[in-house]
Amino acid sequence: MKISVLGCGRWGSCIAWYLDRIGHEVVSCGLENAPELQQLLKTHHNDYLTYPESITVTYDHQFAIERAEVIVISISAQYLRDYMQTITQYDLDGKIIVLCMKGIEESTGKRLTQVVGDFVDTDKTPVAVWVGPGHPQDYVKGIPNCMVIDSENEEVKSKLVHSFNSELIRFYLGTDLIGSEIGAAAKNVVGIAAGMLDGAGCTSIKGALMARGTREVARLIKAAGGNELSAYGLCHLGDYEATLFSPWSHNRRFGEMFIKGEKFEKLAEGVMTSKAMLRLGEQLGVDLPITTAVYRILFENSSAKEELSALFTRSIKEEF
Repeated sequence: MKISVLGCGRWGSCIAWYLDRIGHEVVSCGLENAPELQQLLKTHHNDYLTYPESITVTYDHQFAIERAEVIVISISAQYLRDYMQTITQYDLDGKIIVLCMKGIEESTGKRLTQVVGDFVDTDKTPVAVWVGPGHPQDYVKGIPNCMVIDSENEEVKSKLVHSFNSELIRFYLGTDLIGSEIGAAAKNVVGIAAGMLDGAGCTSIKGALMARGTREVARLIKAAGGNELSAYGLCHLGDYEATLFSPWSHNRRFGEMFIKGEKFEKLAEGVMTSKAMLRLGEQLGVDLPITTAVYRILFENSSAKEELSALFTRSIKEEF
């Protein structure tokens, strides 16, 4: 299968490496002036992995899009709308778009497949999401994991799962696109909260954070029309080890450094997703106490200690 991966950061480069590894014809495409693309063009190598010579590296988006059967997009979620405005100047009919990023659009509260749907006819250009746990640092060592592909198009979903499945990544067929997207985005917010607990020396509370965070996200998924059980699957709870505990988790690391007053230089999607989730929660009438606490700490200069205390002094209620 001819696949073009648009975006060549940490996860985008890993996807290109993986899809080439299992036998697909892969093009890795990025923005011309992006440092990560320039590094791959010069050395076929980045901080995480080395591309084999079989992967074509380019900044020619027209070439990458026109030759592809499947277009995988792996960029910052908040830039997706602008990016779609750029790539829809090329003919996307008959191609499959796979979104490999996790977020909710902050300005609208839309899921990312909805953003893509603002630009393409999804009957002609089906859209899928690829979500779940895993880090490039583990995959390149041959450490396996499980992930999910979901789409409203059953035929496309099945095709992708069977084409992408291997001994390194076992794919499951998602059954709830709404839940898969919201759950995958929300785990980054919970990851920031986990990092804040680490930074505050309260790591032992992360067990409670996992349980209550999942319950909070389940309520949001249900209110949005999805299946609340999705929050307990690979897209959300299944991704917690990689997000709440891993030293490689950008969101966990961001939260830890934020509490310590240090600056984190890399992308932490959960920052803007906390704003987007609050917007969505307000639209749907869902109380999101953990998300609200993270948002207030990040954007309203609220005290982390006070926000944490407020969570523990909420009114007594039944667990479920």
